[in-house]
Amino acid sequence: MAAPVIGVSPYWELTFDADGDVDEPEQNRLLADVSQGKVRDLLVFAHGWNNERSGATRLYGRFFAPVPSLAPKARLGYVGVIWPSMMFADEPVPDFPPSAAAAVPVPPRPQLDKNSRHALLEVFPGRATVVEQIARLLEQHPDDGPALEEFGRLVRLLVEVRAQGPQASCAADLLVARASDAEPGMLTRDTAQVCRDFARALERVESGDGEAPGTAAFAFTPKGLWDGAHELLRQATYYAMKRRAGAVGEHGLGPVLGRLALIAPDVRVHLVGHSFGGRLVSFALRGLPEGVRTVKSVTLLQGAFSHYAFAARLPDAPHTEGALSGRQHRIDGPLVCCHSRFDSALGTLYPLASRMAGDDRSLTGGAPGAAEGFGIGRVLGPRWGAMGHDGVQAVDGTPRFTLAEALNGRLPASGCVNVDASAVVCHGGPPSGAHSDIVHRELARVVLAAGRVS
Repeated sequence: MAAPVIGVSPYWELTFDADGDVDEPEQNRLLADVSQGKVRDLLVFAHGWNNERSGATRLYGRFFAPVPSLAPKARLGYVGVIWPSMMFADEPVPDFPPSAAAAVPVPPRPQLDKNSRHALLEVFPGRATVVEQIARLLEQHPDDGPALEEFGRLVRLLVEVRAQGPQASCAADLLVARASDAEPGMLTRDTAQVCRDFARALERVESGDGEAPGTAAFAFTPKGLWDGAHELLRQATYYAMKRRAGAVGEHGLGPVLGRLALIAPDVRVHLVGHSFGGRLVSFALRGLPEGVRTVKSVTLLQGAFSHYAFAARLPDAPHTEGALSGRQHRIDGPLVCCHSRFDSALGTLYPLASRMAGDDRSLTGGAPGAAEGFGIGRVLGPRWGAMGHDGVQAVDGTPRFTLAEALNGRLPASGCVNVDASAVVCHGGPPSGAHSDIVHRELARVVLAAGRVS
């Protein structure tokens, strides 16, 4: 199938399945076309939350639109990575035209809307019965504990993967966690408590309160707990997407870039990733064959993975390192991390989900949450932070720039670089905030500046 027309050319798409297997005809077409020598700089973009191919294609078209005018003399090519991830239909995407399907009214939480149900069926094929049972419980929200526990069991069934498959080894952002993490803690412990904590986090995000609310302020009705159950489903799904992103990057995109380097060694590759797509392009560095130096820049837009992923050691756990420790040196150029304080998906809900997934296991040496419990007031500490909220952490020599400084000066030629993009990444409602507010000319300029594309 030929790649769609998106307004810039030449444009190719690379489609991967959940384990990172690439669509062979698409890969062969890209390799054959690029080997002809007409492209000097290849921009490769990986989406994050998304419902379908058409949504990703629209994103790529809109983001790439200003690039030809910003670099009129460059010999550019464009690649859109398509991988099986999803976004819940009740999440607004700032400044992005909705699809016809998204125009269907979305029922209030905790019900599962028709479009989100369809998306779950698409990204978790073969689990239609589980999805329907989950949807029924969210619609009825029974007033009993066993129903919540059954809901937790169904969500666990929905997102489970083969123990020895590629995805199982790509779930963690910290190496110690990777060795011990069999299943996310949010799916294995008391479902009612997990739902209660998620409901508190939602209250915090939707009220706009910068401080964690006290427990006395919350009187949880059964329906309130089911609001938390809806968020549990959302976060468990995102955990599965995070795991997939790592597998697609390491076992899919990284090897493809290695093949491209063999055929067209002079082509300069620039990787761009939004949300979990940022994790995907970063894990591609882990799958890049030894000696390949064709990746000239990596730009992360609101990256939804641990801000310690590139750290050689964690500040409060010196024997733990990031799953991508040192991988920034596989880039023949900089790794630029754009972040925003207006991203509430990464500022509030991501830390809580990371804690509940057991990411503190490597830091406490015990069961996740064992020492401190799940209190919402404690989840905003640095150990569970995300790239897209406060940038790369614990990597020596990482400079910080405002967006204006990054655009008006010259970015470093190598290493990790943090760019505060809050000046433009600032629009969006709850629960995600500005997480998807990335279609800006200024961010396209950052990508070109990172890659020294002129």
